[in-house]
Amino acid sequence: MPLVRHSTWGDRNKPSHESIDLLIKQRVWGISKEEQSLKFSISLVKEKLQSICAALSTGRMTDDKDVLRDVWFGRIPTCFTLYQDEITEREAEPYYLLLPRVSYLTLVTDKVKKHFQKVMRQEDISEIWFEYEGTPLKWHYPIGLLFDLLASNTALPWNITVHFKSFPEKDLLHCPSKDTIEAHFMSCMKEADALKHKSQVINEMQKKDHKQLWMGLQNDKFDQFWAINRKLMEYPAEDNGFRYIPFRIYQATTERPFIQKLFRPVAVDGQLHTLGDLLKEVCPSAITPEDGVKKNQIMIHGIEPMLETPLQWLSEHLSYPDNFLHISIIPQSTD
Repeated sequence: MPLVRHSTWGDRNKPSHESIDLLIKQRVWGISKEEQSLKFSISLVKEKLQSICAALSTGRMTDDKDVLRDVWFGRIPTCFTLYQDEITEREAEPYYLLLPRVSYLTLVTDKVKKHFQKVMRQEDISEIWFEYEGTPLKWHYPIGLLFDLLASNTALPWNITVHFKSFPEKDLLHCPSKDTIEAHFMSCMKEADALKHKSQVINEMQKKDHKQLWMGLQNDKFDQFWAINRKLMEYPAEDNGFRYIPFRIYQATTERPFIQKLFRPVAVDGQLHTLGDLLKEVCPSAITPEDGVKKNQIMIHGIEPMLETPLQWLSEHLSYPDNFLHISIIPQSTD
């Protein structure tokens, strides 16, 4: 049965948006209660995950929809600041936002864009882009993946720098409109279904179903999205899983974009393949030797799943809305 070990994960039972907004401001302005509040919010997440683990480890399946909701409603407290060399007519105050892990930066930052444009001249504004500690942030990567890969071992809030000029052509794709994001998202979904079902499910859907998937993500509507997406998570009972698992493995210490190969969820002998089996085959350097020191963290949605977790279960429950498992391999924190 799949198990998960806690790291940092958003939870629908966390404090309200207002509470977290206050928590962010407390960190920025150094109010002494902040650290206690942060620990409280993390403890709620940990408690929720432990209950899921207990149910799974004893053979009692937790409500799948609960797991899916916890993944969907994960949030990252973020502080946006304007790059110091941008020309403004008056001081640009930071902007705070709870970023949804499952979405994309350019899809959920309209308010950020408007906030900073109010203090700038129109002639000084071009395409917006974001950066974290010198690294341009790829808008076509899910937000949760970006955070796990680049900032998971840093203090909250996540500090992102906003730019309106000097677009890094070599590092980022242009994103002229939300239509571009939709096209990328649907392309990923179609690729994932080609791996899982030979494209049969996605091709049998009507255009309105594709639009409902997109609108569910764009408007952060869990039920609207999953009413259609559940069809993409089904498979014949006799198959015990998908044809292949849609996954991408990202390594923080390499310039290679990601690793992606064909990998079946079920072995020839009928045994379910695990996360550990996948890593041993496609990225063995990520695995800690039995007599060695742990050097890497293996993260999906900010948590470290046990290597014994069946890959099929992970694909059904911890895939991003694009239907891919985005797996981050980052150096083990020394804290």
